[in-house]
Amino acid sequence: MNPVQATTTAQRSRIGERVMAAINRDPLTAPHRTRNDALLAVAWAALATVTALLGDRELRPDALGWTLLFAAHVPLVWRRRGPLLVLLAVMVCIAPYHALENNHAAPIFATMVVLYTVAATGTVRRTLLTGTAVLGVTLLLNAVTNPDGTAELLRISGWVFAFLFCGIDVRYYRQFVAAIVERAERAERTREEEARRRVAEERLRIARDLHDLLAHSITLIGVQTSVAAHVLAADPERLDRETVAKSLDDIAETCRTARGELRTTLDVLREQGPAGQARGPLPGLDGVPDLVETARLAGARVESAIRVREAPPAVGAAAYRIVQEALTNVVRHAGPEPAVRVELYEEQGALRVWVTDDGCGADPTPDSTPDPTPTPDPALAAAFDLQSPGYGLVGMRERARSVGGTLDAGPRDEGGFEVRAVLPTGTDRGDER
Repeated sequence: MNPVQATTTAQRSRIGERVMAAINRDPLTAPHRTRNDALLAVAWAALATVTALLGDRELRPDALGWTLLFAAHVPLVWRRRGPLLVLLAVMVCIAPYHALENNHAAPIFATMVVLYTVAATGTVRRTLLTGTAVLGVTLLLNAVTNPDGTAELLRISGWVFAFLFCGIDVRYYRQFVAAIVERAERAERTREEEARRRVAEERLRIARDLHDLLAHSITLIGVQTSVAAHVLAADPERLDRETVAKSLDDIAETCRTARGELRTTLDVLREQGPAGQARGPLPGLDGVPDLVETARLAGARVESAIRVREAPPAVGAAAYRIVQEALTNVVRHAGPEPAVRVELYEEQGALRVWVTDDGCGADPTPDSTPDPTPTPDPALAAAFDLQSPGYGLVGMRERARSVGGTLDAGPRDEGGFEVRAVLPTGTDRGDER
């Protein structure tokens, strides 16, 4: 295709787009509609003048006929605002024009434009009633002025019905286009809402993962560091090097574990490789004994009863995180040497998690041997924010809801705190962390 042909094709395409845009546009809300209708009325009046002048000399309008012909085009300026009133005004001018035996073809353009506007902007019922009335008046005038004009009668009826059905067809087409546009906009809004919802869920999941990882690790590091600091400051002359070394080893091990989990979480966020490979294995029930042992190293007296062998991955991961957060809260808030019990068992198609503590420990007396697991000192507590309320309970409830379960947490009547969760195991709900 040469450049000239390409330019011609592009121009035709733009013209076609403009025509379709004009057809698709709602005539009642189109911009500059009054100005455009005024220009249309002038053009139609000029066309009617040419038709009357080129027609039969005997039917050429006289002064009154010209006045009625031009007056019939004036209401076209407001044809969109009140189609029926404009049609009535046009018929008031055209009826005597035809009765005076003027050129009958000249006012056809104005009449058909008004009929089209009525059909394109009104209901089908109103259009048919209006068309019947107009056709009745027209046929009555034709019968009076030209009783033998059967061909003229058929021609007039055909034009009236043609423009009415053309207007009805355009109206339905516009409704169809509007419905498609509305459906597309609704679908776009739905996609945007879904995207926002997924972003919110992803942000919540990231916050939950980071909280579970960092809160647990930093709490343990804070407690272990406090133990080492207490041993060093309690009696420097009788330094228990083994206890200090063990505390430092525990801190190093906690840091290595936290670093590994943090790296796994960052790999997920960066989407390195397929989702299943990037995430690595989910923590599950097999990791609960390690949580128990870690809590013991932090000074808690933990008893565990795990009477369940396996669970769906998502349920196992939720149970692991709930136990992790519950033990972290115990280490942070329950005081020195809290007595803790962790139970996991399956009952009625659900994994039940129960973590309780007594919320109190034996306070060391001034003359007693220094307690190797004291309460974290105020400086460490402030540094690691160990005493401020956080999102632990909210995160545990979200973990339970993510697999269709429930979680209750609160103080016990006999003292201490308890966490109870019921996690359905009947259906694997996917990889949810």
